[in-house]
Amino acid sequence: MKVSWAQLYNDIGECEKCRLCETRTNVVVGEGDPHARLMFIGEGPGQEEDRQGRPFVGRSGELLTRMIQAIGMERTEVYICNVVKCRPPKNRNPEPDEAAACLNYLRGQVALVRPKVVVLLGKVACQYTLNEQVFITRDHGVWRERKGVWFMPTFHPSALLRDPAKKRDAWEDFKKIRDKLKELSEA
Repeated sequence: MKVSWAQLYNDIGECEKCRLCETRTNVVVGEGDPHARLMFIGEGPGQEEDRQGRPFVGRSGELLTRMIQAIGMERTEVYICNVVKCRPPKNRNPEPDEAAACLNYLRGQVALVRPKVVVLLGKVACQYTLNEQVFITRDHGVWRERKGVWFMPTFHPSALLRDPAKKRDAWEDFKKIRDKLKELSEA
């Protein structure tokens, strides 16, 4: 049975399935076009996201927005969310039990959005979404098809801010994303 957006937001807002609920300011469900062809999934909210209750704000969010615009789209045309909906303390990676507690919420979001393409931002998002070990430096830009949806791992915007030399590879990935969306719309 498919859940509604209202039910999903309510369930996430009341969630106490893991210890992350104890320190959150806000849950960060996601935002964007609820029927987007393109979806981005990160690992979890950071401090500013927790404060605002929105995904990918601050410097990483600004960079992601510019990357989306560089392929001819606006942030409002895509859907952006994270694996976990509450901020891990000190911005650490989510623990396996924390990600597992949120996995059905993420699946619900994917089921409601029904994207054609999902971009996984960073190793942690790949690990928990695809349930496989991914090495971003090696595996970025490689398509994986699951149940008619195309998944691509790429660098998390925060990694690009720390190491600008990776921006060239990320740009190549985003060109592949643009081309895949065009290919799928012509099919």
